[in-house]
Amino acid sequence: MKYINTPHYDHSSQAKVGVLITNLGTPDEATKPALRRYLKEFLADPRVVEVPRLIWWMVLNLVILNIRPARSAKAYQTVWTDEGSPLMIHTQHQAQALSDHLKELGHNVIVKYAMRYGNPSITNTLDEMAAEGVQRLLVLPLYPQYCGATSASTFDAIASDFTQRRWIPELRFVTHYHDDAAYIDACAEKIKAHWEDHGKANKLLFSYHGIPKRYLTNGDPYHCECYKTSRLIAEQLNLDEDEYMTTFQSRFGREEWLKPYTDETLKSFPSAGVHSVQVFCPGFSADCLETIEEIGEENREYFMEAGGKRYEYITALNAEVGHIHALSQLIERNLSGWNTKTTATENAQQLTQQRAKAMGAAQ
Repeated sequence: MKYINTPHYDHSSQAKVGVLITNLGTPDEATKPALRRYLKEFLADPRVVEVPRLIWWMVLNLVILNIRPARSAKAYQTVWTDEGSPLMIHTQHQAQALSDHLKELGHNVIVKYAMRYGNPSITNTLDEMAAEGVQRLLVLPLYPQYCGATSASTFDAIASDFTQRRWIPELRFVTHYHDDAAYIDACAEKIKAHWEDHGKANKLLFSYHGIPKRYLTNGDPYHCECYKTSRLIAEQLNLDEDEYMTTFQSRFGREEWLKPYTDETLKSFPSAGVHSVQVFCPGFSADCLETIEEIGEENREYFMEAGGKRYEYITALNAEVGHIHALSQLIERNLSGWNTKTTATENAQQLTQQRAKAMGAAQ
């Protein structure tokens, strides 16, 4: 086997620390061909769809990839911006904000982002980090609640990449942070800020991405972690049990997924006397198709058509200050012992280099 080499590596160089944040992914464009490439990579992952490979290959390639890309492209077109997909934009901003804040805290780390599916790929980003001399790597998948289809799949991609490299860095991997105090605080403060501007509704709905129920029965902790996140946020908000509810969205296929389903719950609310609802998605670290289009638009229609009077989607934490500070605290704890703090001399050298680059660019 031919390994990826690092022939120009300087063995006397100081070890650099890298932080890689990852998210699910996005197509390169809101077009049918781009969606077909993206969905093929995504749905071919055995962590995502646990079906015998031969059977699933036929279903995926002969049925799904001939039908779903066109429909998905239309959905993406409704949220696409001049800069690209919302998930890509927010993740870029998160990486930059984390880099800036960690520097303010005195950490000398290289922060980059990658997507599990699509671009920028994990492999290409690891190439960049290796070229910059990263010898110690912290990977933070931006999935607060652990799930085999997300967190473990990201680990699979990292591990698979490392099997092809001659030299691999020290590795630390954050599997979940569903009950992290700073993360819970950031979620609660986001909701409080919305209440200050709009007031409360009859019900606060916590909607999480769904997974097949059999993943739960096979031992996946995702369901339990979602409910714990909801409970902790509700406690921070001093909510009674009848004031909030946990549901699951985005199901796919015919088998049973985690219940209650978000869409069916919203359709049933008006007849049960719930005429105003606010929806927050604690499992999504950044707004994307599933929050903007599915929750913000599609499920709004279900609720209003069923007789609802007031529907509000509370946006994701994205790159807001509270979220960045929470993630920075999480990163700091997981960097412990790696000596990432810069000295005054190093800070001065970095500042001089930055000024020199700025002057060169201006000339």
